[in-house]
Amino acid sequence: MTQTEQVMNHLLRHGSITPMVALNRYGCYRLSARIKDLRYKGHAIDTELEERKGKRYARYRYHSKQ
Repeated sequence: MTQTEQVMNHLLRHGSITPMVALNRYGCYRLSARIKDLRYKGHAIDTELEERKGKRYARYRYHSKQ
């Protein structure tokens, strides 16, 4: 299974993913590139910027088409 498929499955199961989760669970160093691949395939994924302990990071959320 490719990293893109793993990220998509994670989004379907959990609704969102962060770069740290992607790295720890799937060995994915470039989550933003995998999200770009999914968006190119037509998936609706939003980006939210979050901050923790002064560090900013992205959280990607999947929105199913209804």
